[in-house]
Amino acid sequence: MKTYSPKPRDIERRWYLIDAQGAVLGRLASEVAKILRGKHKPIFAPHADTGDHVVVVNARGVRLTGNKDQSKFFYQHSGYPGGLRRLTYGRLMAERPTLAVEQAVRGMLPKNRLGRQIFKKLAVYAGSAHPHEAQRPQPLRLGEAPRWEGLPKLAAPAAPAPRAERTRRTGRAESPGSAGGRAKADRSERAPATRTRRASSAAAGRAASGSTRTTRASKASAGGRRASSATGASKGSASASSRAGTGKRTARSDKSKRTKES
Repeated sequence: MKTYSPKPRDIERRWYLIDAQGAVLGRLASEVAKILRGKHKPIFAPHADTGDHVVVVNARGVRLTGNKDQSKFFYQHSGYPGGLRRLTYGRLMAERPTLAVEQAVRGMLPKNRLGRQIFKKLAVYAGSAHPHEAQRPQPLRLGEAPRWEGLPKLAAPAAPAPRAERTRRTGRAESPGSAGGRAKADRSERAPATRTRRASSAAAGRAASGSTRTTRASKASAGGRRASSATGASKGSASASSRAGTGKRTARSDKSKRTKES
């Protein structure tokens, strides 16, 4: 058999109201600490907070046995040298009865983060009035163990959706009346018009590309003709210049011959 460990879903917080009128401080603190820690539950675990909320009223009526109201002291230090202060419990319970009860309960809880978390579930009031009516705390007599009613019942899981109403991603069939079926019908109706528009746009694109190619070819041919005419003109000018040079050389040679003959 495996050891049971409480889970968050197994913990159910309840509220209890304890009247401290005429109760002994130590006995009151031990009973409150037991409920805060959850030791009254079969699922108690020392490493988990399984306890309930406790509201203590009439803390002004708490009493001490023997001579503890004069021999028992409450110590407090300010943190500075010489800052130690002490009060007798008789004076503390007369001036701040809620603090006396809280200190007694705090001393019976773990001295770690778990204890600080558990202590937050305690509410102490000097009188009989308290602001927790909305939580409906159950009255609990001192020394009475709260009734255990078992683990909380978990809610039944939600039923899966019908197969015909599932989405397209699951690969299941969809009924014509569902949202997915209507969307498919709309897409099928729009498909022919969409194909016609796509075909017309493709034809227009091909016509535009053909005209673009024709324009580019005509431009290329015109440029070739201009280049050839320019080449011919340059060749003609070169031949003319060469003929002019030849004539000048012939004229010089004839002039030199006539000079020699004379």
